[in-house]
Amino acid sequence: MSDRHFDELATRFAEKIYGGAKGAIRLAVLQADLADALPDHPLRVLDVGAGLGHMALWLAQRGHLVTLAEPAAPMLEGARARFAAAGQPATFIQAPWQDLLGQLNQPYDLVVCHAVLEWLAEPHAILPVLRQLCAPGGWLSLAFYNKDALIYRNLLKGHFRKLRKAEFAGQKHSLTPQRPLDPRELAAQLATHWQVESHSGVRVFHDYMPQEFQAKAELIDLLEMELAYRRHPSFAGLGRYLHWICRPR
Repeated sequence: MSDRHFDELATRFAEKIYGGAKGAIRLAVLQADLADALPDHPLRVLDVGAGLGHMALWLAQRGHLVTLAEPAAPMLEGARARFAAAGQPATFIQAPWQDLLGQLNQPYDLVVCHAVLEWLAEPHAILPVLRQLCAPGGWLSLAFYNKDALIYRNLLKGHFRKLRKAEFAGQKHSLTPQRPLDPRELAAQLATHWQVESHSGVRVFHDYMPQEFQAKAELIDLLEMELAYRRHPSFAGLGRYLHWICRPR
């Protein structure tokens, strides 16, 4: 299995991922976590697998010096257009994560890696690269598709046969991630080089709501409640994605 890039799905990605409440909640949680963790002065930021640049643009608008690395040309062009429309400068690199150490000669204060690991053939292989890209005393913002949440959702739906067969991968050409991550396994892999300082769940309840309740809920209320419960000890681990802010050891 090879890494999955989104060369042919940029438009669908934009509509599906960021076109509704799911994307709004995702951005709100990630932004709130980073706003809490980061200092006010400008940082050198590298967004690995930057996609269409939503998070990178938010960071640039807060005064940070942003570099976007994205392997899929259509996604990177979408990010360029987003930055141009906002009048924000940035550096754009079309490259997979495997090529970044050869192209970048200085570490970054903040390395962002959101919704990347679950699309990689060997997710653990990127972890030492992320560490090398991060400056001493810097931060890693790591968001990943949560295997626990996928199991729980299948339990609620009564998909017991799928669970017995451990069929967790999304369909080959869908936007459902191929490799959901076990948080305990990932934590063990990170432990050598990283200290996880904060844990949040992204969409800790929204995706479990019956559709008729989702349709009735106001976005402002969804955002308020998701932010309020994103770090609750009973609910954070149910997030469809988990967001960990890490510091180098």
